Amino acid sequence: MTTGTRDTGRAAAPKRPASMRKRLLRWGFLAIALGFGAWAVAGRWDAVAEGFGRLSPVLIAGSVVAVLAALVAGMMMWRALLADLGSPLPLRDAGKVFFVGQLGKYIPGSLWPVLAQMELGRDLGVPRPRSAAAFFLTYPVYLASGITVAVLTLPGLAGGSVTRYAWLLLLLPVLVAALHPRVVNGLLSFGLRLLKRPPLERPLTRRGVLVSAAWAFTGWAAYGAHLALIVAGLGATGPRAFTLSFGAFALAWCLGFVVVIAPAGAGVREVAMVAALAPVLDAGPAIAAALCSRLVVSLGDLICAAAAGLAARRTKVSHD
Repeated sequence: MTTGTRDTGRAAAPKRPASMRKRLLRWGFLAIALGFGAWAVAGRWDAVAEGFGRLSPVLIAGSVVAVLAALVAGMMMWRALLADLGSPLPLRDAGKVFFVGQLGKYIPGSLWPVLAQMELGRDLGVPRPRSAAAFFLTYPVYLASGITVAVLTLPGLAGGSVTRYAWLLLLLPVLVAALHPRVVNGLLSFGLRLLKRPPLERPLTRRGVLVSAAWAFTGWAAYGAHLALIVAGLGATGPRAFTLSFGAFALAWCLGFVVVIAPAGAGVREVAMVAALAPVLDAGPAIAAALCSRLVVSLGDLICAAAAGLAARRTKVSHD
């Protein structure tokens, strides 16, 4: 028995430096991501200061709250996909994995968010392939629902100002077909075979796709509300401006994702948003609206990540 005890002690010893390295890597990722996120906010402050000066504190606060609601809806969409694939997570754990991982989008390079979510999810018993599958599935759901919102709101109200982006319509039937569970599961199985990984234990179901799509549309509604408040503060009110705000943000996000060269769609979204808002705002106020929107969304990312990390930290301390 003594020998067994010694052997166990020897086996456990190397885990400490490995755990410390993992902890340092994660804190390093968080510091870099927060640094880039803070830079994204601070770097635009001079450009948006005048625009924010025209907004009342109530409108700014309302816009931030709407963005926080949209980000929570995005987390719920991802959580629904992950649960459908076999890994349901409590809200607090899901918030930590999703929001902290999403800070990686501010670091140049497209893989940081998924890598972060895979590592954070692994601590909660989520297999890495399942985390990766849920992460990548959020984007076709977002794209399909976002293009749908743009199609329903822009053509009759924005007119020729957005015709240059009509090619996005070609993606909609492709995305809808690709989100059929048979297609999704076939593609996931094929990809895992190429990577020499075991197949997913549970395939995606139609219910999982529909629930995630419902959360995605909820998110677009909240994002549209946040932009509508900014647009109203800059002088464009009424049903047309309100409706255009929903389509403008959806169009801008979809283009920012398709043009993957720019980190988090930097620059691309603003150009598309200004074009979509052209019927109700002159160029100067439209640019201010786009930049204010970008800053509010970045601020929302930081708030959600900080809140999720703090909540998870408190839970860990209370359990200890």
